[in-house]
Amino acid sequence: MPIPRVPRRRERLKDIPVDGHKRVLLASPRGYCAGVDRAVIAVEKALERFGAPVYVRKQIVHNIHVVTELESKGAVFVEEVDEVPEGAHVVFSAHGVSPAVVSAASDRGLQAIDATCPLVTKVHREAVRFARDDFEILLIGHEGHEEVEGTAGEAPEHITVVNSPEHADVVEVADPSKVVWLSQTTLSVDETMETVRRLRTRFPQLQDPPSDDICYATQNRQVAIKKVAKDADLVIVVGSANSSNSVRLVEVALEYGAKAAYRVDYADEIEQAWFDGVRTVGVTSGASVPEVLVNEVLSDLANAGYLDVEEVRTAEEDLIFSLPKELRQDAAGKHDARALGGRGPA
Repeated sequence: MPIPRVPRRRERLKDIPVDGHKRVLLASPRGYCAGVDRAVIAVEKALERFGAPVYVRKQIVHNIHVVTELESKGAVFVEEVDEVPEGAHVVFSAHGVSPAVVSAASDRGLQAIDATCPLVTKVHREAVRFARDDFEILLIGHEGHEEVEGTAGEAPEHITVVNSPEHADVVEVADPSKVVWLSQTTLSVDETMETVRRLRTRFPQLQDPPSDDICYATQNRQVAIKKVAKDADLVIVVGSANSSNSVRLVEVALEYGAKAAYRVDYADEIEQAWFDGVRTVGVTSGASVPEVLVNEVLSDLANAGYLDVEEVRTAEEDLIFSLPKELRQDAAGKHDARALGGRGPA
């Protein structure tokens, strides 16, 4: 995994005059979703409960800043469970793992804490059920993404990954009368529906999942940036390069009218050249991004004269998920007040 970096120092953005009024359109919802909140708190609580080090397979969520902060508290991130000392505590990331990973952890006597997002777990259960009924499953997602690997691992002999709408035009199935589609939870809604449309053209009996697989947070953040993008000269998305939902927000912003859109991990990555002639800046963040990073961007923009911040809210989010069962009590065996998480989205 990429080594988390410390933000570099650079001169703050300059206030360069433009024609018209400078403003920021701040998309909402943005930032942490319930699944990310649960996963990050799970690592923090594991460190409090069991002490450092606590091992985490893969990045707990796809955000450099979050990983760096947790490392500073004693979390150790590894690629595979065979890197974890026997008997140690290991946390499975929010993206989920395959049964093979669970089995490998058990074989090493690891004390596993499953921080998989419940919405990802739902897709895993759908895969198991459809495989049991002997369906061929077309899993729409990015091959190599941790979530896709985990879901595909539930029924590898039944699942074929479909990477794009173009792939849908050539993928083959053994029995077109018994095929169903599922999807990665963090995809572009529009692109996924186009992929499904193309699949259904080729396989008219294609079945839908019992409920939408793309998570509520991914959809809500895309809806919000669509509304912002049509009025934005520039959109800044805060999020890491390996965050699928953050990368999709840049693509959606451009598709829905933003004249330019860029992804940054930190405010110091914003470039002065982006602001030539820019009156309206749209700002949002991926579902694994803490709000402190957005506030740093807003501070930098304020220094450049973008003082008028208007929140564009398209949905309210109040969903929270219980922590993994191993973390719902404190060391004394009492119910922990943070058992339901609760930092919540913006």
